[in-house]
Amino acid sequence: MKKAVVTGGSGFLGSHVADAFSEAGYAVTVYDLKPSPFLAQGQTMVTGDLSDVGALKDAFAGADVVAHFAGIADIGAAGVDPVKTAEVNVMGTVNTLEAAVEAGVKRYLFASTVYVYSDMGGFYRASKQACEGFVETYAQERGLAFTILRYGTLYGRRSGGTNRIHAMVTSAIREKAISYPGSGEALRDVIHARDAATLTVRTLDPDYAGAHLLITGQEKVRVKDIARMIAEIVPEPISLDFKEGEPEGHYLMTPYSFAPRLSKKLVPTEYIDIGQGLYDCVQEAWEAAHPKEPVYLPGSAKGLRGDTGPGSDGDA
Repeated sequence: MKKAVVTGGSGFLGSHVADAFSEAGYAVTVYDLKPSPFLAQGQTMVTGDLSDVGALKDAFAGADVVAHFAGIADIGAAGVDPVKTAEVNVMGTVNTLEAAVEAGVKRYLFASTVYVYSDMGGFYRASKQACEGFVETYAQERGLAFTILRYGTLYGRRSGGTNRIHAMVTSAIREKAISYPGSGEALRDVIHARDAATLTVRTLDPDYAGAHLLITGQEKVRVKDIARMIAEIVPEPISLDFKEGEPEGHYLMTPYSFAPRLSKKLVPTEYIDIGQGLYDCVQEAWEAAHPKEPVYLPGSAKGLRGDTGPGSDGDA
């Protein structure tokens, strides 16, 4: 059986990627700072830090694939502490590259972002640009086969407070209000985390070796329209509050103000409809807010391909 290691596999997207590898028949090892609350049957948990090269080498031993999803994924947090961002994102990535080379890994998947195209995103964007350069150079100098994956706006179960859609859904349930620190006119390529995870495993196809891929949804959606959809799903009046301008560090219409290496866009042909996906997020938020009360939403979203269990990052 082939082995896949997912760093950051205890987190939002990483845990979905770990599940996608399991579904594809891989023996999966999750490497993260904390044990995963989403660890599936048959998956192996290894707790460790990106600064511990020895632990990374041990975890990567015998791996066919390393999918690197660990790191600081929030633009705001990166802006507060650029030194830590460089240590975790850049040096942490270099450590995983060293360990992957020593382990003889056949493919290294790096989780990047659409912000690498932009002059927005601050230190977070800068760290991802630097990491992409290191990944490419390890391929040139050490022969490590790679695929760089630039994700659009992610949403779905298991996301946390730094995910904007999660924050809007949680606020709608708990506060009966959605407040967005911008006009809401910003366009986002929204993709459900499970669809993104499925596409991630597909990128192991030989045609994608050495490729830079955009992993996004089928169409752009305004942040304001996402908020309105959430308000319609929740069966109580929800007030909506939008501000002037846009949140600091975030783009309005497109991230394409900076162009490093061009990439192909990879979108799912079968995907979770955003209405059903948001419905399931509302269901999750209600369960978290009212653990002892029956769920008043009528059942769970049926189009979510079996996600009945409990719930690095959205950029809305």
